[in-house]
Amino acid sequence: MTQPDMRALFLEELTRISPDIDPADVSDSDHLQDDLELDSMDILNLVTALHQRLGVSISEADYPKIATPGFAVSYLSDAAGSG
Repeated sequence: MTQPDMRALFLEELTRISPDIDPADVSDSDHLQDDLELDSMDILNLVTALHQRLGVSISEADYPKIATPGFAVSYLSDAAGSG
């Protein structure tokens, strides 16, 4: 999966968790909690959704590695073996 494909998948899951987010307005540097206002339960739901879609387990210690869409795409691409 290419990085643009991974970004699209990530944004798709993000907007399922938080439908008020417009994916066109999300930059790679937007912080999920500080800028996009996801709470801890939203993050957990996002991690669960990403696991179901990609089969990638994200430990709580790795949450900072998915704190922005840019970080998440790199992390998920590496973890899914497509980086």
